[in-house]
Amino acid sequence: MSAPNSQPRASDRAQEKSVRESNIVAAKAVADAVRTSLGPRGMDKMISSPGGDVVITNDGATILKQMEVSHPTAKMLVDLSKSQDVEAGDGTTTVTVIAGSLLNQAEQLLKRGIHPTVISESFLMAARKSDEILQDMSIPVDLADREQLVKAASTSLNSKVISNNSGKLAPLAVDALLSVIDPLTATNCDLRDISVVKKLGGTIDDTELVHGMVFTQKASHAAGGPTKVVNAKIGLIQFCLSAPKTDIEQNVVVSDYSQMDRILKEERKYILDLCKKIQKSGCNVLLIQKSILRDAVNELSLHFLAKMKILVVKDIERDDVEFICKTCGCLPIANADTVHAEKLGKADLVQEVSTGEGKIVKVTGVPNVGKTVTILCKASNNLVLDESERSLHDALCVLRCLVKKRFLTPGGGAPEMQLSYKLSKWATTLSGTHSYCVKAFAEAMEVVPYTLAENAGLPAIEVVTDLRNRHAAGETAAGINVRKGKVTNILEEDVLVPLLVHTSAVTLATECVRLILKIDDIVITDEPGEHHGSRSSGRQRAEGMNCRCIVGAHYSTLARVPPWRNRLSHVTVLRRLTLAGWVFRKVANTRGAISYA
Repeated sequence: MSAPNSQPRASDRAQEKSVRESNIVAAKAVADAVRTSLGPRGMDKMISSPGGDVVITNDGATILKQMEVSHPTAKMLVDLSKSQDVEAGDGTTTVTVIAGSLLNQAEQLLKRGIHPTVISESFLMAARKSDEILQDMSIPVDLADREQLVKAASTSLNSKVISNNSGKLAPLAVDALLSVIDPLTATNCDLRDISVVKKLGGTIDDTELVHGMVFTQKASHAAGGPTKVVNAKIGLIQFCLSAPKTDIEQNVVVSDYSQMDRILKEERKYILDLCKKIQKSGCNVLLIQKSILRDAVNELSLHFLAKMKILVVKDIERDDVEFICKTCGCLPIANADTVHAEKLGKADLVQEVSTGEGKIVKVTGVPNVGKTVTILCKASNNLVLDESERSLHDALCVLRCLVKKRFLTPGGGAPEMQLSYKLSKWATTLSGTHSYCVKAFAEAMEVVPYTLAENAGLPAIEVVTDLRNRHAAGETAAGINVRKGKVTNILEEDVLVPLLVHTSAVTLATECVRLILKIDDIVITDEPGEHHGSRSSGRQRAEGMNCRCIVGAHYSTLARVPPWRNRLSHVTVLRRLTLAGWVFRKVANTRGAISYA
């Protein structure tokens, strides 16, 4: 039996190697695509969609989200960037670049004959050690120290397209965050309490912080309605101020003029009754939620409300309802019979304000100051406006990281170089292949300072060598200063990054790489019910393919159902195999033993 068994083993090893190499190449290609966007001097990407929309950004998560990726392993790196965006909000490009570098080192270790499981275990050990090293070099931060928070937000904004305006946006982000949390007791921050509203017109320097709400829709001007209300009582309705429609799609034909006149009178009376109920509650500012069934409001109802001196803002999005209720203290009203004074919110002033492009409605003097806040973001064109919103979101996420874990680390590649130096030193204390793998992990960390120098147009080898020598001499705060073009004490340059951004990036990148290394085969199943010209379904073919997982790698080539036997079930095919047929029969006859795709 030795001769027949040797061939499947050899082919299995070759197949595992080719699959693993394919996975690594695909993942490295994704990492290389965003590598040039790393750092304050990183390049921007112009992303064009099939619909003609254009996005200009250097945010890793945005770039990868817009890319069309077909390889399943490449999609894992896209998900990795999303995970970093959720966990830390910043460092989405860094985590992808680190994962690509770790895969490159893993590829070299695999060529030396080291088993993937050993590499995976060593990388996990190195990642846990990295958390300790980063914690030791971090600096505690006090949330009451506004200056340190501004420095951290500025560091995040300096790598964006709008870096020239970081001096304006960073203090806005800090003030917005401190407005919705208690610096002494807060352990997290809900960014949904900070609304970022975009309005075209003006420049980024016109961006402002509003302790209240801002609606980009203008107030209704039908029949000379009010545009300014003092001591406002705000009502938010979710029903329609228009004539009702039938439940089913049908037409009613009226040929008699008297009946037509009667219908118009009834419609007028119906709408007037609704408006009177709203007026009776004391409401003088009415917010109307957008409706998908019929017109939420018509010209007749707007006319009645204007005569009653009620300011109307229509087309309120459903997603904004919770924020509005939390800000002004109102309750959404779903029925006209439940419009009562106790469901109304309050504000000192509701006013329509003219901007460069159109008008907005500002709500200020709300009773729940400290629960929510609004940042009104302005720019001269949509591309810059969208990028400023993404940049503000990243800055707010960086500040949220400091609320979660109140430690700061130096930036400029200093943490990664410190990890590389300390892990290389620690690797010498280990024995066996773990020492080689941890050493490779340490070398992979140098990709961040190397890329920062490369993207800034500096001599990368010289700068990284100087940085390595500085850290070996004990200068943990030494980093790459891209403005001066040399290695300096990065803390003196006010380049600070939250500890959570670095720990999350190293941990998530390591987990992703370990998962990729454990993959030795890719099984592609058909869609349920797909026939391929025969009566056998995709599930039957998948059952036959998945039997290999139970029997073992020695019979993997025999367990696959060849295309020319589509008409046979997996049990029939397995019983007709001559080699080790009794093994397959025992497996196939055991119900529940075969894992279905």
